[in-house]
Amino acid sequence: MEEKESILKQKYLFADLHIHSKYSRACSKDLTIGNLAKWAKIKGIDILGTGDFTHEKWLVEINDKLEDNGKGILVLKSGDQSVKFIFSGEISLIYTQNGKGRRIHFVLLAPNLETVKKINQFLDSKGRRDYDGRPIFGFSAVTLAQEMRKISEDIEIIPAHAWTPYFGIFGSKTGFNSLKEAFGDEEKYIHAIETGMSSDPEMNWRIKSVENKTIVSFSDSHSFWPWRIGREATIFSEFDSYKDLIKQIRENKILGTIETDPAYGKYHWDGHASCKFSCSFEETKKLKGLCPKCGKPLTIGVEYRVEEISENPRGYIPTWGKPFWKILPLHEVISLKTGASLASKKNWVVYDELIEKFGNELNILLRVSNEEFLRENVDVTLVNLILENREGRIKVIPGFDGEYGVASIGIVSSKNEDKTENINPVQKKLF
Repeated sequence: MEEKESILKQKYLFADLHIHSKYSRACSKDLTIGNLAKWAKIKGIDILGTGDFTHEKWLVEINDKLEDNGKGILVLKSGDQSVKFIFSGEISLIYTQNGKGRRIHFVLLAPNLETVKKINQFLDSKGRRDYDGRPIFGFSAVTLAQEMRKISEDIEIIPAHAWTPYFGIFGSKTGFNSLKEAFGDEEKYIHAIETGMSSDPEMNWRIKSVENKTIVSFSDSHSFWPWRIGREATIFSEFDSYKDLIKQIRENKILGTIETDPAYGKYHWDGHASCKFSCSFEETKKLKGLCPKCGKPLTIGVEYRVEEISENPRGYIPTWGKPFWKILPLHEVISLKTGASLASKKNWVVYDELIEKFGNELNILLRVSNEEFLRENVDVTLVNLILENREGRIKVIPGFDGEYGVASIGIVSSKNEDKTENINPVQKKLF
């Protein structure tokens, strides 16, 4: 805890470098540079990825609203520099390797517009980019690493949401058992992996394949709402150039990460959404991987997959590991108090009052003291919930098979069917 508090006393920047635009599937059509900048400021995010630089229409909007500061950092042409951007995008690779179909997503970071144009020219030689902000191509991860280095050694390739069953580098459906297996000799040029919502650094530390790699966290947000953008983020020492940012990633010199509870992610536990059944990896083994309701194979989640390929024991803490906070978005915490749905008017009233008093959401979630809350007459129950959240002590019913986890005042059993049969003693005092 002291180490975490010391980080928040330094000059740091919160960064969310994996987001999407209105041109990506299943994303808000109101995603604009203006809305992203506005809500990043409310959230407390200092640096955003542009997302979707592979889409020409989005690239036009980026160039219309942002300008390079000469060091690879994009600032608003309006003059507001409270939120800055860097070029980022995500691509999907679907191919066959070692006799198995692979579907892997990657975040790409680029130092400038010239490099982005060269990346897009290469992608044009492999397929189309115009139909989606996260386009699909048929070449391998090895080819991606080789070709990006030919374009610029300043391009950063980060395996996205590394454990997602269908699209993660380690995913149970189409992933690999190690970074070396995926990248071959190019593995040494992969400096980081993204945890994704269903895992946290502690889970990733168990995998020797990621030893001494930087473990970053970003939101993969499909909208600008504060319960999506910045829900996961990486904390960097203050920087003013793209090269300084990349240096921290490549040398594992980030300060830490913001994570949601892994149970909050869509694929933490195993299960079947259509059968409304989920369970822990221990229960899955007892069931021999079959759904007790329909008899078909369960969708194997992240917890099981980590257990399957890990070499280090639970609780292992490496010397190279960085501190992390495990917190839920503020709207989730407010919902526990009000009992209202996430985006309800009742919750927005409370949220707006807190932002007006304390500046931004991450400040509220991480820094505002109990005394400061009470001095501003914030409801005591809500204050307790915020502080419990800060310590990672709010229980979450695990997500599974594409369904988000749900914050709860109940103890989570090994099966998702028993959601609140007991009350957590810590939370009893809150209500």
